[in-house]
Amino acid sequence: MKKNKLTGPTYITIARMMLSTAFMIFVLIPETWTRIVALILFIAGAISDLVDGKWARKKKIVTDLGAFLDPLADKMLVNLAFLALVTLNVVPVWIFAIVLVRDFAVDGMRMMAARDGVTIAASFYGKLKTTVQMIALIIILLNLIVNIDLFGILGNIALYAALVLTVFSGADYLIKGWKKLIK
Repeated sequence: MKKNKLTGPTYITIARMMLSTAFMIFVLIPETWTRIVALILFIAGAISDLVDGKWARKKKIVTDLGAFLDPLADKMLVNLAFLALVTLNVVPVWIFAIVLVRDFAVDGMRMMAARDGVTIAASFYGKLKTTVQMIALIIILLNLIVNIDLFGILGNIALYAALVLTVFSGADYLIKGWKKLIK
């Protein structure tokens, strides 16, 4: 792994971080056109998450900086979307609290492990959690625009599936991380 070189995938990751901020601004403006822009920005951010990682692995240009920024950009995109939807009274605050607590716990475990020279890599369940969270958020954001009962139901199903995966993947990271730390 290369150190802190800026690569194409890292630029995409940085762009996702900027998209997250723009998303937050647009989604909170109570106009249909701004919500459409917010949805487009969120979808672009979600797609960029797939693109930058695949590009970095395929071209073997994975860097320490990219490995650090990518999960941070994901958390910015997802957590700013949750924060906006809590602010708009669309998502209950307790769901967002669970997402945040899980993220802080996993990041804390990773920092403790890194201090001891141990890496805790992203797991399948963590990646699945992020994917389901993004799908749920896209459906909920779409429903914010069109307000169709079916999207409301699908959004809630996806949201609670994401919540279950959030708790499960968090427990998985913490158990595996703890086992690595006590060795």
